[in-house]
Amino acid sequence: MNLPKAIEIRPEVRDALQAGSAVVALESTVIAHGLPHPKNLEAAERMVAGVRQAGAVPAMIGVLGARVVVGLSPEDISVLAGDPEVAKVSSRDLSALVASGRPGATTVAATAFVAARVGIHVMATGGIGGVHRGGETSLDISADLAEIARSPVAVVCSGAKSILDLERTLQVLETSGVPVVGYRTDEFPAFYARGSGLRLEHQVDSADEAARLMTAGRDLGLPCGIVVCNRAPAESALDRSEVGSLIDAAIRAAEEGGIRGKAVTPFLLEHIGREGGERVLEANLALLADNARVAARIAAAYASATAG
Repeated sequence: MNLPKAIEIRPEVRDALQAGSAVVALESTVIAHGLPHPKNLEAAERMVAGVRQAGAVPAMIGVLGARVVVGLSPEDISVLAGDPEVAKVSSRDLSALVASGRPGATTVAATAFVAARVGIHVMATGGIGGVHRGGETSLDISADLAEIARSPVAVVCSGAKSILDLERTLQVLETSGVPVVGYRTDEFPAFYARGSGLRLEHQVDSADEAARLMTAGRDLGLPCGIVVCNRAPAESALDRSEVGSLIDAAIRAAEEGGIRGKAVTPFLLEHIGREGGERVLEANLALLADNARVAARIAAAYASATAG
């Protein structure tokens, strides 16, 4: 594999890729910016453990020491989780962070880009970014959508973050040619809530079916990724109406505080977590771990289907 010096693949991940084994990429922004300390470390531990338990190698991605690191160690993760100055890195920011030498945590967009670059076919996250509310006039649309459209990686998630305009997010994905597939569901999940009321056209009911979908896309030469939607576990998911109330309050607080741009999502999630209390945090942790497990099963099925 001919990679630039700016990307470092740690030995366990490199060996697994060379052997054709299952590897799951994990974004690190949720650790650095999505959850309070020490819950962020617990989230990382649960995601890594979920991937391993389901038979794959975890490859959390971040920027450290002027390099993009694929396969962060527990010590690396602690650095990203504990330093408030860690940058939030989308795909457009990768070169700037590498050049500056600053530490950075990768978003879905940056993680998908790097995963595709190094040959990882599946990644896991909580919820993808999307079209922000009011995005029809502000054009505030997450780079996640554009990157998924050009990086052939299956992104396992609990839909898009509930704070977004979910219907317009699906419309942008459709326009971009990205398949959005329910994993054992025909409804687009709404992050903490298991449903949004928005129906999906495609559904798979097993990791093997998901792997066959990925293989078909590869054989057709489709250049885009796939969004695989896994609902939050029933025992920890929140009611849609409760989530809606929490979001409305968070949006009002952001508007009153003049929060803009990249700061909006972490502010809203922090506000929702604070006001929603332990139940919101547990729902977030549970869906992250479950998405990691599902991603690992899909990665293992895809590795088996494409072996040799």
